[in-house]
Amino acid sequence: MRELGRECRVPARVYLVGGATAVLHGWRDTTADVNVRCVSEVDLGPLLSRLKDQLNINVELASPDQFIPPLPGWAERSPFVTREGSIDFFHYDLYSQALAKIERGFTRDTADVDAMLDQGLIERPRLLELFEAIQADLPCYPALDPKSFERAVRELVG
Repeated sequence: MRELGRECRVPARVYLVGGATAVLHGWRDTTADVNVRCVSEVDLGPLLSRLKDQLNINVELASPDQFIPPLPGWAERSPFVTREGSIDFFHYDLYSQALAKIERGFTRDTADVDAMLDQGLIERPRLLELFEAIQADLPCYPALDPKSFERAVRELVG
């Protein structure tokens, strides 16, 4: 974050996703990569690519809205992390992250959702409410199986 903020010359918003959120919240010690979503008037891809090589870290442009429909109000629910230079860093909406992790269903993803619940970062009833808000859009994501996704969400929320 510090290096990106130092190098970037335009205002931007960078949303941290997945392992970066887990490490900063303390439920994981490390992550294999840093997933981000960038919102800027200019393409930050070349800068990210250069910094990734310079710092020897894996940075990927990936966010929940690539895998599940965007949740209403996701940007407003994205917690502020810090400002470095002209960049504001946020955790991508934790409900979006949780639903994307539930949909993937990997062991680490399930543990991440449990950690979000344990830390009080998300609440089961709100998770179900937000899932239901995007349910009609699930068929627009052909990689999804809407029925198994719904089953997984309902099992989690009890």
